[in-house]
Amino acid sequence: MDRGFLKAGHLPTLFAAFLYFDISFMVWVLLGPLGISIAQDLHLNPAQKGFMVATPVLAGAFLRVVLGALVDRFGARAVGIGAQIVVILGLVTTWLIAPHSYEYMFVLALVLGLAGASFAVALPLASSWYPPKYQGTALGIAGAGNSGTAVAALFAPGLAVLYGWLNVIGLAAIPLVIVLVIFIALAKDSPKRPPARPLSAWLPLLRQADCWWFMFFYSVTFGGFVGLAASLTIYFNDQYGLPPAMAGLCTALIVFAGSFVRPVGGVIADRVGGVRALVVFYAVAAIVFAIVAAGLPSIWLAMPVFILGMLALGMGNGAVFQLVPQHFSHAIGIMTGLVGMSGGVGGFYLASSLGAARQLTGSYGAGFLLFSLLAVAALLGILYCQRRWRVTSSVEEQVGEIGEVAGTRKASVYLAVPFATLA
Repeated sequence: MDRGFLKAGHLPTLFAAFLYFDISFMVWVLLGPLGISIAQDLHLNPAQKGFMVATPVLAGAFLRVVLGALVDRFGARAVGIGAQIVVILGLVTTWLIAPHSYEYMFVLALVLGLAGASFAVALPLASSWYPPKYQGTALGIAGAGNSGTAVAALFAPGLAVLYGWLNVIGLAAIPLVIVLVIFIALAKDSPKRPPARPLSAWLPLLRQADCWWFMFFYSVTFGGFVGLAASLTIYFNDQYGLPPAMAGLCTALIVFAGSFVRPVGGVIADRVGGVRALVVFYAVAAIVFAIVAAGLPSIWLAMPVFILGMLALGMGNGAVFQLVPQHFSHAIGIMTGLVGMSGGVGGFYLASSLGAARQLTGSYGAGFLLFSLLAVAALLGILYCQRRWRVTSSVEEQVGEIGEVAGTRKASVYLAVPFATLA
């Protein structure tokens, strides 16, 4: 790693942001790995399963906007501590009440959604410590905390078989408490943190086309990542007949691949440019999920294809957030909330559409095909934005040159006047 990066920011805070993000994401997608056990207990059909595992993703999407606004006003550290305490209390309360109804799953989804909103805490906390040239690397490291989704897929299905899905909900509070203590000890808000902005500051951003483009770009990369993380355990169980623990293991391997390449995506974007990186990542994702939609006859063929798709999505996450601070450095907290929200919305769409496709057509193919087409749309979108940014940059340079010439002429006049008087 670049020595300049090691000296540029605050490593304890970067580590705390990663750990906070990681454990929060583990909890956020918990209903996905537990989905097989919950569906058997509550007798759910494929559409209900898809909607159930997608709801925490959607709740997290909108709660990210709330936390993003709070981070701008009170700082990421204080907001992170408060949110984590609420999540812990919610999990423990659910375990004590011991509900066994489909309706209560949506109450639990709000609690899990707040854990997913940790994105709006961890990334501004890390970003505010680092200069622009290290933004991709710093945000990639902090954002690698999305590996928590793999931890949930790895352990939750097996634990649910042994102890019941409700006890897994209670057990999840234990690592949250441990990480909260570490976060309190290590995390610090940057002294260069931007000043608080009123809620009215959000409206001008929403009037800018770039804001909506970045929201769309992230809805594909991160939406695809988290939607698959929440759905693949159920998909592998249903599509290939894998038992819950094995389906969770396969999901964990795929999600780990996508999680830990997020910093790689940020580094690549730092070196070759975020636009060039995203063009490649979207192209790979589009091809991969078109292949999945066509159907793969065995898990042994499906695994490498899904891993390749997750690598593209994971690196795409890092590349998108390498671009965001370059265009919205004055409002990174608000943009983190908005872009993060759109990522959650994308995840909700993918997870719910896969369940709906299975219910309506008897196959998941239509859901994957539509997602492949979204990746194509994102590819065309980033190329369009690149062209527009070049035109804008060229105009700004020309205006600057005209201003310099005008300033020179004006200065010449000012200097000529006193000399003419003396003559």
